[in-house]
Amino acid sequence: MDLIEIDGFRLAFRRAGTGPPVVFVHGGAQDSRAWTPQLDALSDELTIIAWDEPGAGGSADVPRDFSLADYADSLAGLIRALGISGCTLVGLSWGVTVILELYRRHPTLAGSLVLADGYAGWRGSLGAGEADARLAALRAQPADLFDPTLPGLFAGTPPAEVVPLHEAMTADVRRDSMLTALTAMASADLNEVLPTIQVPTQLVWGALDARSPLSVAREFERRVPGADLAVIPDCGHVSNLQAPEAFNDILRGFLHRHVV
Repeated sequence: MDLIEIDGFRLAFRRAGTGPPVVFVHGGAQDSRAWTPQLDALSDELTIIAWDEPGAGGSADVPRDFSLADYADSLAGLIRALGISGCTLVGLSWGVTVILELYRRHPTLAGSLVLADGYAGWRGSLGAGEADARLAALRAQPADLFDPTLPGLFAGTPPAEVVPLHEAMTADVRRDSMLTALTAMASADLNEVLPTIQVPTQLVWGALDARSPLSVAREFERRVPGADLAVIPDCGHVSNLQAPEAFNDILRGFLHRHVV
């Protein structure tokens, strides 16, 4: 792990490989370890940077009023500090929402986007009722019995090789930080950002994603100019973990067309 201070805030990140920079932005109840299959497979020709968002992994805790804009600005600060403006940004789930907010606030930092199994915020992609219900279910859990596991991450039984990784990340989730992030997710509606995207964009979705269904992917495809949608069969919400070879092939192909 590398550590860096951005505006007085400690951020941790993993870095591997050499080549064009690609920044990976993990989902809720995860940290940079979620991208292990991508760091292992793609660092042969890319500089892979996977952050621990504020409040996750080795990064500092966040105050309860930390907003979506604060997450996006922290990511922007990391990109600027590393001198990699114009990089490719890859996000999964909540990470897609963070990237969309970054693009809204700092559009010149992104040279291309890969948006996987994500949302224009829960409110924007699922509607107010579902967004509020998801957040209420998490808030209702007693602190001493808090279970950060989000249902429906995998389609069917998770691959055996990723179970220990997923369990390790889950064990390290900090309740207050996770609730802060998902409170921002529940209130966000970034649909107006989608038609403003002017960089090459690859969409990747699990065909059986139960948390961000394929209808959300189709809406992204419709709204983002020139976006290409790749659907991975028999795959759920965490497509990079459930089908890493297919995910990596899609990502590598996109980068070869637009970056490498």
